[in-house]
Order: sequence, then C-alpha cells, then structure tokens
Amino acid sequence: MSTPQTTVRDIALEQPAAIRIFEKFGIDYCCGGRKPLTQACEERSLNVEAVLAAIADAEEVHQPASRDCAAAPLEALCGHIVETHHAYIRSELPRLRQLAQKAVSRHGESHPELGQIQHLVESAGEDLLQHLSKEEMILFPYITNLERNLASCGPRALGCFGSVRNPIRMMMAEHDAAGQALAQIRELSQDFTPPESACPTYRGFYAALADFARDLHCHVHLENNVLFPRAIELDETCG
Repeated sequence: MSTPQTTVRDIALEQPAAIRIFEKFGIDYCCGGRKPLTQACEERSLNVEAVLAAIADAEEVHQPASRDCAAAPLEALCGHIVETHHAYIRSELPRLRQLAQKAVSRHGESHPELGQIQHLVESAGEDLLQHLSKEEMILFPYITNLERNLASCGPRALGCFGSVRNPIRMMMAEHDAAGQALAQIRELSQDFTPPESACPTYRGFYAALADFARDLHCHVHLENNVLFPRAIELDETCG
C-alpha cells in the first residue's frame, strides 16, 4: 500500500497504473523518482492525498498485463525498449525539429522562449541519438549475452568495462541530462500549454513535446528501475 513516504519510483514499480497519474500531474517518476511522494507533491504544489486517491482509483481498473515488462526476460525487455522507445525517438525527433523550426519562424519574435526550446530539442536530441547507439551496440548485447550464458551454464560474458555497473552509471547520468532538458522545456512552455491565441502549428508543437516527454519518462523508468537493477544483480550473480 503506497503512503506519502513511499518513493515515486517504488510506487511506479509496484503500481504501474500510477504512471498515468504521475504523467497527469507532472510528477517525474524516472530520473526524479528517488524522492518520497510527499516531497514530489510539495514541489508541484499538489495535495499528496489527492494524488494517492487518484492512484488508488486507477489501480482498480488496472490490467495485470502492464506488469509483464517487469517480469520479462532481460533479452525481451531490451528488445521491447529498442523496438518501442528507441524507434519512437528516432521517428519523432525529425518531426519535433520541423515543428520547432516552424513555430520559431512564425512566433519566435513575440515568444522568445520558443527559440530556447528549439535549442534544447536540438542539443538533447543529438545526445539521445548517441545514447541509443551506445545501448544498442554495447550495453544491451552484453546484458543479453550475460542472461543467455547464465541460462546455459556457459562462460561468463566478457565486457571491456569491468562491472556492468560502469556503463549503467554512464547511461543513468545521460538519462538525468535528458530529464533536466525536458524539465527546462516543461518550464519554458508552462507545462506544454500554448497561449490561447496560438495557431495549430504552435499547438501541435507543444502537444508533440508533451507526447515525447511521456514516452521518454516511460522509457527511462523501464531502464533505470527495471532493466538496470536486474542486470546488475545478474552480473554480480555470475561474478
């Protein structure tokens, strides 16, 4: 049973239906998920009891299938992340860049924050693309081979980085950087809320940013809170 002192991360892990509630209220459950719910609510000027009630309501209609990823083999979880979240980033970034360019060219003079948001989209996007490549080429294959070798009682998978904790630490630092960029974008855009007079392009840009943030939060949650702890445990079991 979740309480105000339960960490946001633990609530997201134990009650996956809570993720939609966290998204609704703008609570960071991935990079910022290590803090108690009461602290996260205070930072967003939210009533913690109201948030807990919303989570309880969502849990009543929650389907067990949402828990599948947490119990899936690591190879399947890596595959899901690549095919779902990595693919989304690669397909959506060009669209975000195009929308940003249109919004800035049409409204940048009267809304200078759009230029700042465009810069953050560009820089964070480039960093994310490099991040995905490192996971797909180095970390995920290592984790997959580690799991296969343990299942077959074969030799331990060898890596050039020592403990798997080392590349995971780097990936989590990069997650934090992406989270900070999104937090800046959220603040500059006033929670992805366009002005009442905004044109369809302006509104479409902010809606796309909100969708991108939701997907990235889910993506990072699966890695930071599910995949990485299990990979570390497996690596140390084989060590």
